[in-house]
Amino acid sequence: MPVLADPALADDAPTGDRVAVNGMQVYYEKSGAGDPLVVLHGAYMNIETMGEIIPILAENHTVYALEFQGHGRTTDIDRPITYPNLADDVAAFMDAVGLARADVFGYSMGAAAGLQLAIRHPDKVDRLVAASVAYDAQGWQPEFKAFIPQMNVEMFLEMPFAADYKRLAADPDGFPALVEKLIRLEHEPMQWADDVKALTMPVLIISGDADVNTLEHAVSMLRLLGGGGMGDMGKPLPQSRLAVMPATSHTAVITQASLLAAFIEPFLKGETPKGLFD
Repeated sequence: MPVLADPALADDAPTGDRVAVNGMQVYYEKSGAGDPLVVLHGAYMNIETMGEIIPILAENHTVYALEFQGHGRTTDIDRPITYPNLADDVAAFMDAVGLARADVFGYSMGAAAGLQLAIRHPDKVDRLVAASVAYDAQGWQPEFKAFIPQMNVEMFLEMPFAADYKRLAADPDGFPALVEKLIRLEHEPMQWADDVKALTMPVLIISGDADVNTLEHAVSMLRLLGGGGMGDMGKPLPQSRLAVMPATSHTAVITQASLLAAFIEPFLKGETPKGLFD
């Protein structure tokens, strides 16, 4: 029986449920009304820590927010966490809940999973919003690339999301195992340029100007998708687009829900600003 995620049990509260996916019990919440939109969270996160963007998006969409392998209320299994695995899980989730196609919004790890979903299962993605993403490991900031070899389980155990994990997880003691898998994920090769260039659905790239990916990499991704040229020259604008959030670090991207929605909604509707010559 579905459970209500809001303890106030409001009429418009999201409904939470679990569905069997690739050997896991995947927890998800459904809210809102309109065309379907699948929302994918970042590493160490869950639906709650995605913040206000989900209820804002639910004002115009039927939102399916899910929790990845070993995150939040979704069970873990004896399998590495890789971006292809996460993408295949999302595809199987969509089948399980009866979604043939949907728009997808992913943040951080969820954005890379969404990108792999578009690459591996293009028939399932109408439009993709990818916030704080890279398609190649060389696109990460130098400071982050230098930090990856130093990562170890112990440095994550006292962080706030460790307590959050214990509060939600089916196995409250499973956090160290999750951290090990996520550290290994950072070492996974990422060289997806050819796959990105072959995408045919519209993609909105969102980046903070002080994000974990470099601005040059975000622009490079836009160019792979056919964007970055001059408008006002009689040609239609490309389907894909780039939005840069000012004075914004990686973790501050998801906290600016109103600004995110201002980028996301026109893109999902296929709207473009009118120029003087239109």
